[in-house]
Amino acid sequence: MRAVARIEHVGDASDPRLADYVSLRDVELRTSLEAEHGLFLAEGEKVVRRAVEAGFPVRSFLMAPRWIDGLADVLRQAADAPCYVAPPDLIEAVTGFHVHRGALASLRRLPLPTVSDVLAGARRVVVLEDLVDHTNVGAVFRSAAAFGMDAVLLSPRCADPLYRRSVKVSMGAVFSVPYSRMTRWYDGLDEVRQAGFRLLALTPAPGAVGLDQITQPGRVAVLLGSEGDGLSRRWLGEADVQVTIRMRGGVDSLNVAAAAAVAFYVLTADQATAANSAASGRIR
Repeated sequence: MRAVARIEHVGDASDPRLADYVSLRDVELRTSLEAEHGLFLAEGEKVVRRAVEAGFPVRSFLMAPRWIDGLADVLRQAADAPCYVAPPDLIEAVTGFHVHRGALASLRRLPLPTVSDVLAGARRVVVLEDLVDHTNVGAVFRSAAAFGMDAVLLSPRCADPLYRRSVKVSMGAVFSVPYSRMTRWYDGLDEVRQAGFRLLALTPAPGAVGLDQITQPGRVAVLLGSEGDGLSRRWLGEADVQVTIRMRGGVDSLNVAAAAAVAFYVLTADQATAANSAASGRIR
């Protein structure tokens, strides 16, 4: 039985009710629109579901008819929001691309916690300096969730984790990993150090310590730099230790998202071992 609320069929791509979904490929337009209205978009059944379950208020849904049944429970949960239903070609005309995952949702942003709130109680955090590629930001969040990193901090110029591409690549991990944005770049690391974190700058620079040699790291913050130039000279100088991932085959560096995944795995290995030991002790 189809028990959903406020289904509204739409037959015109210029319908003003669909304004939240216009030209999703236009980054500049979307950034302006989403900032002005305090919204973001989730794409795909899993990501839409995770956004709603994370408590983000829903402005509206947009989907092809065949997705209604699969998301019926989500539509009931957000019964105050309209669900616009349209054929795939009309959705493509509005958004500017083929939404092969079928369902979209427009949601309201929630206020970000402060840096100090995010750091409180955390042991492993990642600090991103000027990552401007939304795909990389989303991938970092997904790896952070997968390996049990406690939080992500963003420098002021980092790309938006709630931009559609970031959300999609993270598979909704941006909803589950606590994060905050620094208000200052120049002395932004001071608050992290004062909270008791050891700053590890990930770099391919000669002389950096192998990441696998960091033992009993305690509370650590791993610093990751921009896609092109890596960490700035200032942040490298601010770090307590410069660390590197040892590589072979003539490869001198990894994409920042790949490097992040390796670093998170190494830094959380002790936690994974403890969890596995505890689980083994419960098996009889």
